[in-house]
Amino acid sequence: MSDHEQQPASSRGKVLDALARAERKVFTRPAPKSAKAQMKFLLTRAKGSTKAVAERLGVSRRTVERYRAGKLTTPQKRLQAALVEETESDWQPQVRAQVRAAAATSRGMMVEVTAYFGFTCTGSSDDGRRRQITTDISPTYVKQILELQEAGATEEDLHPIVAEAITESYFTEWGTRADGLRADFTSVESISFRF
Repeated sequence: MSDHEQQPASSRGKVLDALARAERKVFTRPAPKSAKAQMKFLLTRAKGSTKAVAERLGVSRRTVERYRAGKLTTPQKRLQAALVEETESDWQPQVRAQVRAAAATSRGMMVEVTAYFGFTCTGSSDDGRRRQITTDISPTYVKQILELQEAGATEEDLHPIVAEAITESYFTEWGTRADGLRADFTSVESISFRF
């Protein structure tokens, strides 16, 4: 099953979805797949509170109880998407934290993006164009990106920092060329991160 099939399109945005997909790839054990197992996991995390799980999923307490008991087994699309997203967001928090800490302090991470890049530079400019870029992002930028994500940043909040990270590593090669160049990206077609 591909990432696209596992996670329905969400309204979070492409950068935020790419960060979530990158985190799912570091899991050492697969997350629960059945609705009953996902509900049981979420109830365990909520210390048995059907009210908390119902609010989190946007359903009634009775619906939560029916899935826990196995009386309901096939959720509608919206509930299935919520179950997958909420389960995977809480799955293996220690593994996720270790990978994020290593990426933010020593390893950095890889980004692959296809987007429209526009440029400004002291004394000149370059017409923007669509590019497909794969490059490393330094731990300094990874730390900023992950902190913004945890603080609830929007897609628009993340674009400038991701563009700056790509500029530093790809366009200016860590400050060895194109002094003063600044790249911005818009119209992100696809993006993925790898820890």
